[in-house]
Amino acid sequence: MENPIALNRIAENNVFRKGDVFVLFGELFGRGYATGLLDEARRAGMEIVGITVGRRDENNALRPLDAEELSAAEDRLGGRIINIPLMAGFDLDAPAGGPTPTDLLASMTLESWEQDTLDWDYIAQCREIATARFTNSLAQVMAVLDGMIADGRNVFFAHTMAGGIPKAKVFLVVANRIYKGRGSRHMSSQALLDSDMGKLILQNFDEVSAITFRHLIDFSAAIRERVEASGAQVRYTAYGYHGTAVLIDGSYRWQTYTNYTQGYAKMRLEGIAQDAWAAGIKATVYNCPEIRTNSSDVFTGIELPLIPLLLALKKENGGQWAEDQWQACQQLLADGFTMNDVIRKITEMQANEVMRPFYDFSAWPMANSQAQSDLTIGTSNEITQMHRDGKAMISDLLSALVVEATGKLIFGESSNPAGPVQWLNHDIVARRLNASHLKSEPAGHTIAPGTTGSHLEVA
Repeated sequence: MENPIALNRIAENNVFRKGDVFVLFGELFGRGYATGLLDEARRAGMEIVGITVGRRDENNALRPLDAEELSAAEDRLGGRIINIPLMAGFDLDAPAGGPTPTDLLASMTLESWEQDTLDWDYIAQCREIATARFTNSLAQVMAVLDGMIADGRNVFFAHTMAGGIPKAKVFLVVANRIYKGRGSRHMSSQALLDSDMGKLILQNFDEVSAITFRHLIDFSAAIRERVEASGAQVRYTAYGYHGTAVLIDGSYRWQTYTNYTQGYAKMRLEGIAQDAWAAGIKATVYNCPEIRTNSSDVFTGIELPLIPLLLALKKENGGQWAEDQWQACQQLLADGFTMNDVIRKITEMQANEVMRPFYDFSAWPMANSQAQSDLTIGTSNEITQMHRDGKAMISDLLSALVVEATGKLIFGESSNPAGPVQWLNHDIVARRLNASHLKSEPAGHTIAPGTTGSHLEVA
């Protein structure tokens, strides 16, 4: 993809209604984008159905949720969960009696991991076993789901599976240095990708974040064909990340967190949506802005692009409500610091010559560098220190706003999606929030070509 394709309109749902079925394809854990989309499905009166990844017992065997776990999970979801384990990835699968890929990584040390090699034929066996396990369970899930969807009911499949980091001590130490280390603790992300450990992890990211979307589309084919034959409609969405256009020096410009190791899997996810779209299936990956989640907190600095959203709210005519968000963020800062101080630090980082090579969309995802890591992580740490309470961050408040906006944008756009891959940049996020909270922007408002639309500003 040569340039990001920005969503440039605020659409409203005109397809999904009470009694239609919303399927969350991924378990709901804590903070994350899915909560915003779920809120919209509930507001429309849809029936909510979820799946579970299951749990591992003391012998590493995958099991369904027990009664207490199932009750808690269904309470979180606000719907029914099909209790058949759908754990994606192959890091804990192996031939009977053989070591899992995670076991193989556990034998590596901090001194040896860059030279250690893996038996790729054996890894392929583990991957095949995991695929068979996952798809066999998925076929069972779809059989149950088929009985829950009446003819004439529209269906919204929301794919939320992501991740795939193996729980191997050596990787966790290496990851800590790549994503959090600066100065003498800095480590090159390229060194990881060049190693067998890195290649294994990239394969597992593919399985969890991308290939599960293809499995979902393929194994729901019978449901899709029956539903569409009855006159109803089916949609598929997935959450991507491929950088975001934020306000830089007064204009919306694409930027990214570096190094986003999962980026290769996210590009594969985009390709799966493009293939489905070409086959007449309305499947769309929405590349969302950076937020703080339980999983993204490992990436120090990923929260920094959130802060210019405050500027976007003002630029997009947020009025008093935008000012209220600015003041709410100000209240989170320690005495002696202002939001202008925070914005100044972000602006200085964005303008630094060190960052310029990383604004190249075509080169994404780039490896980190010593200077870039020092600047990004250092800026993140400095802004964290400006806060009154390390557990009450500006990025938490702004993350909640992004989750709200992306949920509304994706749900509204899914009635008549424009294509297989769309970027939700800060301009449309700000306009959606302002429209919701000011009730001043009409539905269907489009960012006029040639104005401030973020799709025009790519390095």
